[in-house]
Amino acid sequence: MKLTIEDIKAFAKAAFSNSRGSHDWEHTRRVYALCMHIGEVEGGEMEVLKIAAYLHDVGRSAQDESNGTICHAQKGAEMADALLDGLAVTPEQKTNILHCIRSHRFRGNQQPETLEAKILFDADKLDSIGAIGIARAFQFAGEVGAKFHNPSVRPEETRPYTEEDTGYREFKLKLSKIKDRMLTAEGRRMARDRHAFMEQYFERFLQEYEGKR
Repeated sequence: MKLTIEDIKAFAKAAFSNSRGSHDWEHTRRVYALCMHIGEVEGGEMEVLKIAAYLHDVGRSAQDESNGTICHAQKGAEMADALLDGLAVTPEQKTNILHCIRSHRFRGNQQPETLEAKILFDADKLDSIGAIGIARAFQFAGEVGAKFHNPSVRPEETRPYTEEDTGYREFKLKLSKIKDRMLTAEGRRMARDRHAFMEQYFERFLQEYEGKR
C-alpha cells in the first residue's frame, strides 16, 4: 500500500519527539503554511511543496546532537530518500523534493535551483525573522546555555553553540542578512516587513539594556 501525505506528516512529526523547541514540529507547521502561501502566489507545484515542507527538518535532531557537525539538510534528504519510494510521486518529483530538502539550509553549500526549492528556502528563512524569529533566537540561546546578552564581546568574535551564542548575536550575524537572501518576489516582500520589525526591536532592546529607555 502506498503512503499518503498524512503518513509523511506523521513521520515528520515523530522525528521531532526529542527536538529542541526552537526547531520543533511547530516550526515545520509554520514553514508548511508559508510554503502554501508563497507557493500559491508564485505558482509552485503544491504536491512537491507539501512533502518537502513536512520533511525539510527531519534531520535536525542529528545536527543538534552533534552540536552542528552534521548537516541536517543532508541528513534529512538521506532519511527522506527511501521513504519517498513508498509515495505516489514521479521520479522527477522525488528528485525535486530531495533537492528542496538538501538546499533549504541558510549555511548550506547547495543552492536552490527549482522554484519549489526557492519557495521552501524562503519559507524556512521567513520563520527565522520577524517577531517569530526573535522569539526563536532567544529560545535557541537558552537551549545552548547562552547569556542573555554579551555586550563586552563583538558578535563577530563569538562562537556558536556556546554561552556566547546570544539572541542578539543571532540577529547580527544571521537574521539581519536574511532579507537579502530571499529568492522569490513574495518572499522578499514578506521579509522586508519582518526585517523592519527586527531592527526596531533590537534598537529598543539595546536602549533598554543600557538603561536609556
